[in-house]
Amino acid sequence: MPQRCVFCGTASEPGEVYCCCGCAAELPWVENRCARCAIPVATPLRDGVDCANCQQCPPPFIAAATPLRYTFPIDAAIKAMKFRRRLYYVPAFSPMLMKTMACLPKDVDALLAVPLHWRRHATRGFNQAVELCKPLQKLTGLPMLANVKRIRSTPYQSGLDADERRRNLRAAFAIQGSVIARHVLIVDDVITTGETCRQLANVVLAAGAQKVSVLAIARA
Repeated sequence: MPQRCVFCGTASEPGEVYCCCGCAAELPWVENRCARCAIPVATPLRDGVDCANCQQCPPPFIAAATPLRYTFPIDAAIKAMKFRRRLYYVPAFSPMLMKTMACLPKDVDALLAVPLHWRRHATRGFNQAVELCKPLQKLTGLPMLANVKRIRSTPYQSGLDADERRRNLRAAFAIQGSVIARHVLIVDDVITTGETCRQLANVVLAAGAQKVSVLAIARA
């Protein structure tokens, strides 16, 4: 059977794999972003200059990057992947993540998929962040940390404002033992307010890591 584009369903042409050239040209790519939090900005920022939000409240991670904005069709694709088990989107997103990872600091020495609480993992059957992290691990050879757990079963973040997200994730993560990596790359599907990555980065830094960066498919 011929491979088909995961976005429009047309048969792939030579050189195309999971995303046809037409869809690739129309996807909501991030052209300019804050290098610290990955939020899209209208005009390029100078090297070393963060967005206003990061200047007022610097996140604990030193860099973040996403290839895409969280708008159609990416929002629909991510929801289908997470909630309807459409894991065929993973190999479509993997090359995008790998290319975007090149924009991050080169000294990353470990990957960390944002963990799910065991109840949600049992219900869903998989962790989408882990599925996205596996191809990166295979291509880079970096280890994937497995001792970081989500110890509180929190409500879904969608629909919550920034303060509610912060309260929702307070003390949600814990580490069994310590982190031996110096620079940990957190991998997730979406960065919305960045609160999940903030909370997780604080836990990782407290456990011995020196630096944290973030990589995701899309940024709201």
